[in-house]
Amino acid sequence: MHDISISRRRTFGLLGGAALLASVPQTVWAADLASGADGLAPGAPMLAELSRKLAAAPRRRSFATVPFMIDRPELWDHEASALLLGYRGTRTQVWESSDVAAPWLNLMREAMNGQAFAHGHPDFLAVAAVHGSAHLALFNQDLWVKYSLAANIGGKPAENVFVREASGVSPSDDRQKLGGFYGPANNNIASLQRRGAVMVACHDSIHAIARGIVAKQGGAPDAIAADLTNNLIPGVVLVPSVVAYLIELQHVGFTYAKGS
Repeated sequence: MHDISISRRRTFGLLGGAALLASVPQTVWAADLASGADGLAPGAPMLAELSRKLAAAPRRRSFATVPFMIDRPELWDHEASALLLGYRGTRTQVWESSDVAAPWLNLMREAMNGQAFAHGHPDFLAVAAVHGSAHLALFNQDLWVKYSLAANIGGKPAENVFVREASGVSPSDDRQKLGGFYGPANNNIASLQRRGAVMVACHDSIHAIARGIVAKQGGAPDAIAADLTNNLIPGVVLVPSVVAYLIELQHVGFTYAKGS
């Protein structure tokens, strides 16, 4: 993976030597971070069960330092990953999302609308496998300010607008309302998560982003990568490498789609 000031290019994982953790962090339980999905389509018992289990699955967000390469289960959200890989809904799709400027959130919304309301599959599970510049959308606003993350994409947008739900929308909105919960004016991570979509974060991209920050601001990449990891938005599932995880998802039947 390149040491990057991320623009609109894809990052790829390189294997190499790993550093050791300075300390093994305490586990953060996702139930403490997010309440789970409350905007599921009617008649989605399997997706509802998955959302409940994911909300209770542990996330590791108390790192002091993280190595370049993840090679041990205590360094990632392997329990939540197992839930995703074990999902037995009849329709599943993974969107590889590497460009923050691409319409990946819109495409996911359209797929969820079509599967739930046109094709009659309310248990449809949409997963975003996020890396490259798209990964910036998975960090909270405090991190955008602390590390001037907007500079990695030319300052546009200037803050993390990708997580924000449109004002006044609700799952009770008319499905045909363009400005409503299901419409194109409401493309964002928060609403997709409320509908059962899952965002998968990439450790390799996180470490690459950290190295890019070090090149500009100084510091230790393993410590900055830990800070970035600790400040992922709620509900995210951290995996060692998204490009490797795509193979795992496709192996259990997820349909691959390119979101950018």
